Amino acid sequence: MHTTRPYLRSLTLFVASIATLAILSVAAVPISAAETEAELLAVLRSDAPGGEKAIVCKKLAIHGSNAAVPELAKLLSDPQLSSWSRIALEVIPGDDADEALRLATQTLDGRLLVGTINSIGVRQDAGAVEILGTRLQDTDPEVASAAAVALGRIGNDAASQLLQQALQTASGDVRNAVAEGYLLCAERLHGDDKSGAATEIYDEIRKAELPMQRIVEATRGAILSRNEDGIALLMETFRSDDKKLFQLALGTAREFPGGEVDQALAEELTRATPQRAALIVQAMADRSETVVLDAVLQAAQTGDKQVRVSAIDALKRVGDVSVLSPLLTIALDRDAELAQAAKDTLAELPGEGVDAKIVAMLPDATGDSYPLLIDLVGSRRIDAVPDLVRALDHSDSAVRGAALIALGETVRLEKLSLLIEQVVAPKRAEDAAIARQALKSASVRMPDREACAAELASAISRAPATTKTVLLEILSDVGGTTALQTLATSAKSSDPELQDTASRLLGKWNNLDAAPVLLDLSTTAPAEKYQVRALRGYIGLARKFSMPERNRAEMCKQALEVASRIDEQKLVLDVLKLHPSVAGLKLALDAKAIPAIKADATAAAEEIAQQLRKKGVDVSRLMSGS
Repeated sequence: MHTTRPYLRSLTLFVASIATLAILSVAAVPISAAETEAELLAVLRSDAPGGEKAIVCKKLAIHGSNAAVPELAKLLSDPQLSSWSRIALEVIPGDDADEALRLATQTLDGRLLVGTINSIGVRQDAGAVEILGTRLQDTDPEVASAAAVALGRIGNDAASQLLQQALQTASGDVRNAVAEGYLLCAERLHGDDKSGAATEIYDEIRKAELPMQRIVEATRGAILSRNEDGIALLMETFRSDDKKLFQLALGTAREFPGGEVDQALAEELTRATPQRAALIVQAMADRSETVVLDAVLQAAQTGDKQVRVSAIDALKRVGDVSVLSPLLTIALDRDAELAQAAKDTLAELPGEGVDAKIVAMLPDATGDSYPLLIDLVGSRRIDAVPDLVRALDHSDSAVRGAALIALGETVRLEKLSLLIEQVVAPKRAEDAAIARQALKSASVRMPDREACAAELASAISRAPATTKTVLLEILSDVGGTTALQTLATSAKSSDPELQDTASRLLGKWNNLDAAPVLLDLSTTAPAEKYQVRALRGYIGLARKFSMPERNRAEMCKQALEVASRIDEQKLVLDVLKLHPSVAGLKLALDAKAIPAIKADATAAAEEIAQQLRKKGVDVSRLMSGS
């Protein structure tokens, strides 16, 4: 017995483990698609609310099969659920769904019939062509129109013939829908490489008496279905007096395949009115792979100003190094609009070799061309620091100014000292303002702001008094820990001007990192006015930044402890009212102990309590204790 009991116990455990695994395995088996569908159909057969059945219909669009069709078909006559059932019927594969929709057309009318016909069109059920042909003659124009569009979606020969016949006899909205369906047939033919048959339909429609929208659609198809032979019709459309057809031509030109059309567009550009030519040149530029660049450049150089400005702009997309020199000439034009348009394009001109060409032209540049090229170095962010440094010694202030600005846009951190020296010890006083602007531009774009701030901070000690404040201003714009510490040190310096500038900048600091610095300065700044400024900056941080309410209350508490003037004490109460919290309420109640603001603190506490009550916070115990 003693030898068999362990064996039996092990066997029992083994069997139990197998049973557990079996249960877990069964639980892990996913429900089959058929089971899911059965569960959904059970809901449709039940007395469940309509909203629940609508959701089931949507799910059957994923899980439904032919088994779901009978239940869904029953809902086609339900005004609330018909459209939901059709969501599923439109996508369930097989003939059953087609047959259900066809049968429904025999008993439905009005909007329910229109919806069912639309679903037949979505399914492109060729077996419904005869039914739809009959409905083309329906006395309800909405039904007839739906049948016309559905036939177009089916798009076979039989459907096309019915629509062709109906186009001769239909009128009003039905005629418009017939044309829409007929166009769909043409699109299908074109897609099936039966362009000749498609062209016949497009031509038939565009020559018929129909709303302009259909004429426009047919004209587009007639152009594209003719392939290269459609270029003549495209140009004819460009010359149409109708603005919608002209706009169609612009759009169709952009999508026209091949390169043959580009030469035709270039020729049309010279014939069109200035207003239209300005638009045509933009369409040409959108065909960047095959555009006739010489034609766009010619339009940019001579002719009507409106066309020139448009062509200059177009060169941003299709220009290359070959148009650089002509654009430089235009950029020096006396006409300010043309010159600015050329400068804007030069700043974005694509193509390999453009930057290198600009740099190569710098040494020999003279007159107005020199500062223009330097401007491009800056706007295009070209690395040409040695050339810019040489330009700083030029006798022309315009050249020096352009070089400084370009350095501001291009210099890297390791060369930032070049601009710092131009600010600390400018060779010419007239360049000082631009040098400061350039240094600021360079500093704020440096990716390593701590290293940048260190460079600026190190220059303060050797800078003239007036320049120290400039460097502090730039440090404030750069931000970061180093800049903050430098401003804090300057605010405590013996220099009144540095004290004033640094405390002012710290008061505007735009993140909570400055809070400890400002709180410290509120008691240690060299002059009372700077202490007040620091405290106000500290309170401002508590007011405008998002933070946990306990942190805000703590900041307000510290501000009240430091504040010796009523004005700042009231500002703290304003912060507590703006951000009502339980901690803030306690602080406002405590502030009633300050005699000078007792009445204000009482009013603030009541206002905070009222706001908290609206949020459902029980403050009765706090208020009763006050």
